[in-house]
Amino acid sequence: MTATTNRPTTTPTGATEAVGAVAGTATTIRPKKPVLAASGGPVKRPSAAAHLSEADVERLGKELDALRDRIIATRGAKDAAYIRRVIRVQRTLEVAGRATLLLSKKKSAFVAGTAMLSVAKILENMEIGHNVLHGQWDWMRDPDIHSTTWEWDFVTPAAAWKHTHNDLHHTWTNVLGKDKDVGYSTLRMAEDQPWRPHNILNPVINGILAPFFEWGIAIYDLELEAVQEGEKSKEDLKKDLKALGRKVVRQFSKDYVATPVAAMPFGSGKQALLGTFTANAIRNVWAHSVIFCGHFPDGVDVFTEEEIEGETRGDWYIRQMLGSANISGSKLMHLMTGNLSHQIEHHCFPDLPSNRYHEVAVELREICQRYGLPYTTGPMPKQVYQAWAKVFRLALPNRPRPLPKGSADAVNAPVPPRRGAALPMVARVG
Repeated sequence: MTATTNRPTTTPTGATEAVGAVAGTATTIRPKKPVLAASGGPVKRPSAAAHLSEADVERLGKELDALRDRIIATRGAKDAAYIRRVIRVQRTLEVAGRATLLLSKKKSAFVAGTAMLSVAKILENMEIGHNVLHGQWDWMRDPDIHSTTWEWDFVTPAAAWKHTHNDLHHTWTNVLGKDKDVGYSTLRMAEDQPWRPHNILNPVINGILAPFFEWGIAIYDLELEAVQEGEKSKEDLKKDLKALGRKVVRQFSKDYVATPVAAMPFGSGKQALLGTFTANAIRNVWAHSVIFCGHFPDGVDVFTEEEIEGETRGDWYIRQMLGSANISGSKLMHLMTGNLSHQIEHHCFPDLPSNRYHEVAVELREICQRYGLPYTTGPMPKQVYQAWAKVFRLALPNRPRPLPKGSADAVNAPVPPRRGAALPMVARVG
């Protein structure tokens, strides 16, 4: 079986148009998507790419386009079998987990049922839902595994998430003021973000966000900030609130009504309720950790609007590489992260099948080395530590940066008194 190749549109993400999209369902993009320049480059490139010439950047862009085209040309039966197999495993685990929770009055059944349901929810959210909604499997033309029909096991409606994530985050990756995923309009996650008194609660907010991540994303996807700024109408907000309300009812009915009620005849109603709640919390903490590892550890850059003005295709690729980080680990870990452990590859090629990212990574890493660009990666514990360290560090205002040694300002700058020392004497006049 040879897959039909869809040529990419001219959007910065390079994502193919969804097959079978329903007319009239397009969401207005806020802020408006940029148009990539055919040649040239921005006035100021990121410091990590400042050594590249315009010819270098153009050549890099063509190399990555060719890499993407090769993967698209070889999509086929093996890839389709992979996603269908993952879906079967996920659904089997979910049914088995919920069935075991019916007997969860027994501690062993509670642990086993909660564990199976947790793994099922992680697989559905990461490797299936996230990637299906990116259109990675639209080329199969299977209406049951398609970005326009899939509704995932997450509180936020798929349509709302596709707008804020696919349309906005993947277009404006790490551009301060444009990509609201940098801090989710709540956390301070970059030194260039102005410090506000409430940022002192950074660790507290992030600690609450982790186990309730799906709820934080659901609120974030409402774009309340855009409503306040007049970029989103109150009518659109009402529509989104209704859609969110319907999704909340659906999720609550499945997790906190149907499963516990079914367990009541076995005397396990309370345990089943706790089991489903715990499974959701485990999934949320895992998803939160994976996302933060991919965007906030040391070595990940943020960008100004000046650095993307006049951005070419090659410049866009560079921003994706510099603004993302990978997680090293086993095949099982890659599966459980939805292959977002290959976050750099995902940001460069968000519509390629996730099971192909491991082979893309080999070439992309070599390209980064050849062009002298950083390729940030590391084990998950290290990445989680660095992301949380940043959460704590940025809860406080930036420390004054030391002046360059020998500069006029440094020479004339007053020397601060040592703690416990007497204040310097004021010279008398006259």
